[in-house]
Amino acid sequence: MIEQSARGSGGELLDVHRLRLVETAAPRLTPEERQAMDRVWDAKVRDNPSFFDGPVLVCAGARREGPDGLAISWVRTTYRHFALRRVPFSTSWLPSFFVSVLQPADDGRLLVGRMSNSTAAPGRWQLPGGSLEPPEGDAPLDLAALRRHAARELIEETGIDTSPDDLTFWNVTRAGNGGIGVLFRAPSLPEARLRERFEAMAAAERAQGREPELDNIFLIHSTAQLPLLVGPHADYLEPIVRRYAETG
Repeated sequence: MIEQSARGSGGELLDVHRLRLVETAAPRLTPEERQAMDRVWDAKVRDNPSFFDGPVLVCAGARREGPDGLAISWVRTTYRHFALRRVPFSTSWLPSFFVSVLQPADDGRLLVGRMSNSTAAPGRWQLPGGSLEPPEGDAPLDLAALRRHAARELIEETGIDTSPDDLTFWNVTRAGNGGIGVLFRAPSLPEARLRERFEAMAAAERAQGREPELDNIFLIHSTAQLPLLVGPHADYLEPIVRRYAETG
């Protein structure tokens, strides 16, 4: 069993090559938890009206299956659930379940992006990606579904249109708060094309009166360059960049 850590510790890579995804029931909130969650959520929406309470998946746990396998239990809920992170007495809080994409330039550097002020983590540097949404109808949540979601996040946040079939499963990360992220690697592209796609996406979003999710991108080749990224970093970014630099 991979225990969920206390909120605020560091992230890590889990060295996973096989995934099994299992849906489980959502925890029952106490009346006190629900009231506190609603208060926190309503305050967040007042501060940032772009927040919406849409469907999302969270991670109910992860356990090893053999030396390189991982079974991830997931739960259907809505974004309001994340407000429980701000409720200290909550025992029903569950961390995020997300996908991220390693997008290399053709010289080997890796694209990272800074979250805009319209997001839940303004100013934070991370890989392109985001929380998972529930599958539609009776469709399964499997690696192919995660790959499709990762491709959608990549184009929405960077403008880079990559077929899901061209994304390669790379590893699994565990954030310091217990969140689980499935990582995919995209084919390398020239730096000029990466920047052109990003700038076109950002301009199109702003023309529609929306702030893009990422307001800046940067290309790095090693952890030595992380200090150049002014602002907070996702806690799992450093181990990902380190392993990427080691493996090429």
